[in-house]
Amino acid sequence: MALKGCLTVASDKSITHRAIIFSSLAKGTTNIYHPLLGADCLSTLAIFENFGIHSQIKDDCLTITSPGLDAFEVQSSILDAKNSGTTARLLMGVFSYLNEPVTLIGDESLSKRPMGRVMTPLTQMGARIELQDGATLPAQISPSQLSGIDYELPVASAQVKSAMMLAGMLAKGRTTIYEPVPTRDHTEKMFEDFSIQYQKVNRVITIEGPQLPQTPKEVFVPGDISSAAFFIVAALIVPGSHVTIKNVGVNETRSGIIDVIRSMGGKITLLNERYFGGEPVADLDVAYTKDLVATTVEGEMIPRLIDEIPILALLATRASGTTIIKDAEELKVKETNRIDVTVEQLKAIGADIQATEDGMMITGHPEGVFYEANVSSHKDHRIAMMLCVASLLLEKPLLIEDIESMDVSYPDFLKHLQALLEN
Repeated sequence: MALKGCLTVASDKSITHRAIIFSSLAKGTTNIYHPLLGADCLSTLAIFENFGIHSQIKDDCLTITSPGLDAFEVQSSILDAKNSGTTARLLMGVFSYLNEPVTLIGDESLSKRPMGRVMTPLTQMGARIELQDGATLPAQISPSQLSGIDYELPVASAQVKSAMMLAGMLAKGRTTIYEPVPTRDHTEKMFEDFSIQYQKVNRVITIEGPQLPQTPKEVFVPGDISSAAFFIVAALIVPGSHVTIKNVGVNETRSGIIDVIRSMGGKITLLNERYFGGEPVADLDVAYTKDLVATTVEGEMIPRLIDEIPILALLATRASGTTIIKDAEELKVKETNRIDVTVEQLKAIGADIQATEDGMMITGHPEGVFYEANVSSHKDHRIAMMLCVASLLLEKPLLIEDIESMDVSYPDFLKHLQALLEN
């Protein structure tokens, strides 16, 4: 059954997280239009409500009224990030600025994910953070005076960069951050929106602190390209499909999936390119493509599509030749080890795929047949949505466990998918 029609996908999770953070730190009222109100972003919001900010949701607008960071009062010392790695990592430095000690916790999955890469530079800045023996949550964070440092990121990580930028904003003196390769720059754009002064030359970011954000009154969140990727791939691989996805963020640091699809011969066109709330957006016109070809995804491309690799692996199963994905070790510390889980689940339905140390190899069979199997998302939202798209290629139902994990980033995913199928 082909997918037809237009849709607007879930709003950008990364930008919504940052909009909530900056709006909460800034004194006054900020309206966030078209936010993603999935489980992860609501975890961020709940933590700030614990500090005394007030929020209201009405007509696709999240209004945050804050007393400002300097007036925060800690109502509970236990701060629960639940499943949100972005919440935990970005806010560690901010919590150091509080006047009371707090304990940052997470759910079972998040408590297994490494936090040491964030703690290391923050500790050098003067933060007092104690993690568990495995450098995992819970984290005990005590009040401290942060000071600026020079720091070269050992791996490309937008979360570590953003954590340091937030800490550098609050720290005394100059913080200089060196990125090995470019990563998503939503924090930099949010600095500009909230009047935080900084400099960025090539991959070197310099911040003079301390500074406090000033509300711009309004923030606009575009559609999430990571969420759009599932519908893009579905349209490319399901015969007869033709879909237009409206108002998708195409920030160059996030749009690697579009470049890779073009290199594979996929029919994707950007229409009505424009700016929306300071971010580049476009409407994506995508059509079924019979003659996809394999490609290699590596190096500086990886940070530009790190969250899209599971669905990209599915796309590669329909391309002639062998697609190689490498330099993607970061996938091992996501909600799951996404290298192993992606390979295991696709192999279970008949894909010719194998894991490597830093990625995977997929030999495509354009006319190959997937077969019925019991598969699981392993409580990873992106694996769950990838498997839903894979199910469109089966004649019999695919039984997917832990499908509710999609609520993390796209609560309406199944409803939107069904609407395109009904068209």
